[in-house]
Parts: sequence; structure tokens; C-alpha cells
Amino acid sequence: MTRPAAVALAAALLALGPPGRPASSQSLPGTAPWHDRGSTDDAASAMVEGLHRFLERETAASLCRRPRHWQRDTSSPEAYARSVEPNRRRLERIVGAVDPRVSPVVMHLAGSTEAPAELARAEGFRVLAVRWDVYPDVQAEGLLLEPFGEPIADVVALADCDVLPEVFSGLAEGLPPRSQLSRLLAEAGCRVVVPVLLDRSTTFSGTPGVAMTNLTHREWIWRQAFETGRHPIGYEVDAVRAAVDWFSAGDGQERPIGVVGHGEGGLIALYAAALDPRIDASWVAGYFGRREGLWQEPIDRDVWGLLDEFGDAEIASLVPPRSLLVEPCAGPAVGGPPPPVEGRSQAASGRLEPRDPDGAAAEFDRLLALTDGLAGRSFAIGPVSGDASLNAADSARLEFLRDLLGPDAPAPPADPQSAWDERSPLPDPVARQGRWVRALQEHTQALIRTSELRRSEFWSKADSSSPESWASSSPPYRELFRTEVIGQIPPASEPLEPRSIRVLDEPNFEGFAVEIPVLPDVVASGILLLPKDLAEGERRPVVVCQHGLEGTPDPVVTPGVESPYNSYGSALADRGYIVYAPQNPYIGGDRFRQLQRKAHPLKMSLFSIIVRQHERTLDWLKTLPNVDPGRIAFYGLSYGGKTAMRVPALVDGYCLSICSADFNEWVVKCTNLTRRYSYLFTIEYDMYEWDLASGYNYAEMAGLIAPRPFMVERGHSDGVAPDEWVAYEFAKVRRLYDTLGIGDRAEITFFNGGHLIRGEATFDFLARHLDWPRGRTDSE
Repeated sequence: MTRPAAVALAAALLALGPPGRPASSQSLPGTAPWHDRGSTDDAASAMVEGLHRFLERETAASLCRRPRHWQRDTSSPEAYARSVEPNRRRLERIVGAVDPRVSPVVMHLAGSTEAPAELARAEGFRVLAVRWDVYPDVQAEGLLLEPFGEPIADVVALADCDVLPEVFSGLAEGLPPRSQLSRLLAEAGCRVVVPVLLDRSTTFSGTPGVAMTNLTHREWIWRQAFETGRHPIGYEVDAVRAAVDWFSAGDGQERPIGVVGHGEGGLIALYAAALDPRIDASWVAGYFGRREGLWQEPIDRDVWGLLDEFGDAEIASLVPPRSLLVEPCAGPAVGGPPPPVEGRSQAASGRLEPRDPDGAAAEFDRLLALTDGLAGRSFAIGPVSGDASLNAADSARLEFLRDLLGPDAPAPPADPQSAWDERSPLPDPVARQGRWVRALQEHTQALIRTSELRRSEFWSKADSSSPESWASSSPPYRELFRTEVIGQIPPASEPLEPRSIRVLDEPNFEGFAVEIPVLPDVVASGILLLPKDLAEGERRPVVVCQHGLEGTPDPVVTPGVESPYNSYGSALADRGYIVYAPQNPYIGGDRFRQLQRKAHPLKMSLFSIIVRQHERTLDWLKTLPNVDPGRIAFYGLSYGGKTAMRVPALVDGYCLSICSADFNEWVVKCTNLTRRYSYLFTIEYDMYEWDLASGYNYAEMAGLIAPRPFMVERGHSDGVAPDEWVAYEFAKVRRLYDTLGIGDRAEITFFNGGHLIRGEATFDFLARHLDWPRGRTDSE
């Protein structure tokens, strides 16, 4: 029988249950009947949909939870600024604006004999192509509009990321005159820096000769940066802050400093104003509003833990007593990810719709309430521009200049007042975008290359002198892993009242599908195999057998199904083990991945949910009369192997863990530029975990499992990663166990084969450490 046919047959049998069985014996003793279970696929889909409802409620409730992070003192502007400083530092951390910037900043002319840096002159100012230092290995690029006389103010002006600085400055076509804001501010007497932002094209998202992708440049950098605790938002905020560094130290003159942005530029302007108190006035257009739908926006806006503490109102509340002008004109519209590149479509789902003026007004009302009026008169509503560009109404420009210069600020021109006197060829925008993408990519890859050293330093306080000292010194590392990398959902609150239905009747065991309540709309479910020779009062070991991506328990527990699982659950049950095969929620394509999108802004993840499901499962298993609660093992394949690294690291109830077809240099696997099996080249955007590289590659996760036994099962031809990555990372695990004096508890087995369960050395490992001689493969 072919694999698809076998799986289909097994699923049908499981759905129907054994014929002729009396209804009274269809359920496990102590459980309610699960008559409405339907098929395994139905149960899995229902689980995922329930988790969506749970996360949507948690998102709505985040508005009420945010105040616990704030201790605002509105007694005076100075007291207020001091009271929100801890929140400013936390926002800085979660957007990854944490790398030391170059000091002093030098503004370099970006020109040559063939392409002069001076691009144009108009009455009163000139336009220069420039670069400026951000980090030692990163220079930002853009334009400098420099008055011939003394500037009245310094401004960073940020167009939407798909609008070139030259268009924003009127040097190229694309915007109506009143939206050419950097030119209008220069004509008013301001010195203006106009940075290039990562755009939504895909030209440089990939590695020539390896694979190109349809990830936008923003997502391409997001994937790499997120794993290192960095973010495109933080990188571009630092480009703005570096320009402010230059303003502040340039000619010794103290001038007002402002920032203005539209669309994605409005996002960067808002965050920059919130994070840099040197910015006196800010103008955010086409961006400000409610963020509860953040999961639907492009993934480059995915910020770990954002909504747990910050909406746009909370971010804006870091600006007072400085001035903030919000103009709710239309922002950019993005219908979804870019079209496939070279026939490949790996980009995350996500879209942008023009800003909702009513939503912006409601969010600004929240800001006023949060700051007790300190935000003052900083809100203006202008007509929405039909072309979704910055409206730049006369009243908004005047308001911004008054915020910068005071009530006597000169009225800005309604339209550009002067023609260009001299023009030179404009910079190549594609080559310039490529330099910005590659600079941020190489900066991030350097962080990846040195992350092993930082992890070693991070773990230096863990005491490996004995198993006992390790067990007593590792809990702080486990807690940081739980709270800062995996995240937490609330603990189980529902009664421990499972439902079950009998689905298998084999010669040596019978199987029951089980559903266990965890939280409202959150359940744990799976299939339990009970050997038929269990004696009354006998306590046996349990092996929890976890399926992989898009999987169900069916091929794990059904004998004879051709699949990578090799029916290893049923094989273990034939050896006398009690077996439980959970249904994990990584099933349903983009629908389950959207759970990750909803969870991340809440400082949660898919594994926040999975950990609670497994905790609840163990609570229930330990109540069964034939289960030995001290001998419950975990054994997972592929995504189940990923689970084998994370769940036992956080759940002490598992006495050992076996990771099959997954273990490798995980940080490298997620960010490698030169191997096609890197997650940079796949649709699996759900694999990225915030700042994992700083503390927890797979060796460190295994360290959280220690001193419990740990094993890796690896097929030489498994396409997850090369043997060399697997062996290199496991060598660190083996060194730790040997140092602890328990080298016999850490093993790796290699075999000729691919991405599958072999179930030979691993079965012997289980038999030895679970003290179950019948489980040995060499005893048959």
C-alpha cells in the first residue's frame, strides 16, 4: 500500500473507531465520551481555530495589561520624562536599537569624478548625496539638503520606504509638489537629512548562485536580525539617531532638531522620537493608529512583546513633554507579499491598508489620557491625500515648524518656490539600496558568527562541577529561556476533565483519542496506547511520541503505515510501553503560522502554547493508574524534534528527551546565507525566535535538559542540515555531560538514511534509562 493510501486508511479507521464495540467501553475510565471528535484532521483544525480565538482575546486584553509596566509621574514635565525612562530602555531593547554607534559621526560626500556628490542647487540651498556612519561596519545613505546660510533647524525627513529620497525632495517625479516635504523644509531654512530605508522590493533578498527569494528587503533583514535580538526598525532608528549625533556635534551650534516621516518613514520617525530625547519635535504621517491587528501587517513590523507594553499611544507617550504632531493622512497600501521569484514563494503573508483616520484619532485620545494632557496640542487632522502620499497641508507644516522654533516660526511655502538651477546625474537607487541591504546583512551575520562566544560568556556562571550543582545553578537560565525567548501564556485554568474515544484495537494494545482542557479555547489532545497485558497496580514507563510539521498522531500510532515515523509509537507499545502521541498545533499551513504572528507581539510564541499543552498532558498522564510518573520520556521527529529541545528544557516532568531529525546548529540553520536548507530560503517564518543567538542554541537547550538523559538520532542523508553541523553542536553537549561525570546519559546515533525514525539505538536508550528491558531492540 502506498504511503498516502495507508495514511488515508488509518485516518478513516481512527475516525470511525472499532466496529461493534459497546458504547460503554468506548471511553477511558475516568473520562467523558468524546462523541463529536470527528476525524483527526477535524480535531487538529479545531485546536488551531481555538488557539486563534484565545490569542485574539489576549490581544484585546493587552490594552488593560499594559499599565502594569508603567509608573508615570505627571506632576511635572521633568518628572514625567524621568518616570518613563525604563519604558524607553525596554522599547529600545525590543526593537534591537542596542548596538554601539560610531562617535563622532562623519557625514561623507557620496560622489566621484563621474558622479559628483552635489546633485542640484536651488535658491537658498543645495542637495548632496551623502553617507554617514552608524556602526563601525555600517554606513547609512541618503541626501543632505543644506542651506547656504545658517540653518534655522535640523531635520531628518523619512519618506515611505518605497519612495526614493530624490522623489521626496522633488529631484525626481513621483509626488505632488506639496508632498515633496524635504525640499519644502529646506526652502523654509532647515538643514535636512533624507535617509534611504529598506524597501519592499526583492532584488537583493537571497544569495546569487544559491537561491533568490520573494522576501522583501525588510523581511530578508528581519529574519536574520530577529534571531540576534536586532530588528530593521532598530537599525533604521539608529540611522536616524546617528544623523542626530552629527547634528548635535557638527558645527557647535545648538539648533532645534526635528524628525518627520510618512508611511514606513512615519513608523521610524515615531520610534526615533520616542527613543531619542534630543529630538525636539516630530511629525508622524500616514502611520499612527491602532496596532491590535499588527499580525496582519508585513512581518518586518513583528516586534517581540510589543503589545504587552506598547501600542502606538504608549510609544508616543515617550515623546512628551516634547512635541508630537500626528497627521492621519493615507499611508501606503500593500496587498500582500511580492510575487514569486524564480518560481519560489517564501515570503510571509501580510498586507497594509491606508490608515484609518478614526482609528488614529481614537489612539491619540488614548495618548492624551495616558499623559494627563502633557501631549498638549500635538494632534492635527488634515484631508486624506488621494494618492496616499504625505499631505503636507499648510497648517501641518506650520504646526511642525512652530513646534521646532516657537510661535514666531516663519510660515513655510505652500509649494516649492524655486526651480533647480544646476543638476547632476542622480545616484543609482538600485545600487544604493543594495549597499544598505548588504551592510545590514553583513552586520547581522557578524553577530551570528560571534554569537557562540556570547553564549559561552552568558553561561559562564552555570556550575558544571557536578550534576547537583548544575541542577541548582541552571534555573535562572531556564527562567530567562521561558520568559524572554519562548514566552508564557497563563497556566491551565480549566478542570482536568478529559474526553476520550476508543480508536484502535490491536493484538497487543488499544488506543484512545483524548482531549484535555487547558484554558478557554485551548485544549491538549492526542492518542493514548495502553498495552493489553497491564496488571492491576502495575506502573510502567511512558514514551510521549511527537509528530512533525503538518502531522497528526495517526501514522505514529497506527501499525504498518509507511511514513518517516515508521509507526514508532505502535512499535513501542508492542514492547510494553504506555505511549502517548500528542497533537501539536503546527498544522494548517499559513493558518497555524499566523498563530505565531498573533503571539509574538504579546511576548508569546507557538511554543508558549505547546509547553502549557504538555504540562497539562503530564498532569493527566500522572493520574492514570498504570503510569509511573517518574518514567515519562519524550521522543520527537522533525518539528517534534524541535519540540524535544524546547519542551523538556522547560518541563521537568519528562525524565529524558530524544531529538530525531532536527538537532543541529539551529541559529545557523535559521540564518545561513549559503545553504538552501536555511530557513532564509523557505516559507517557515515561524522558526524565528527573539534573540535566540545570544543565549540558546541547541547545545544550551540540551544544557537545560541536563542532567536528565538526552539523545540525538540522525540520518546521514537528512536534508535538515549536514552531519558536520549536527556533530559540532552535539560535541558541546557531550562535553557538558562528560564534565558533569554523566557521559553515559548523552548519546548520538548516526545511520544510513534520511529524515526518519530508525528506532534502534534510540529504543535501547529508552530501555536502559527507563529500566524497561522488554524495550531493547537486541532482546527480540
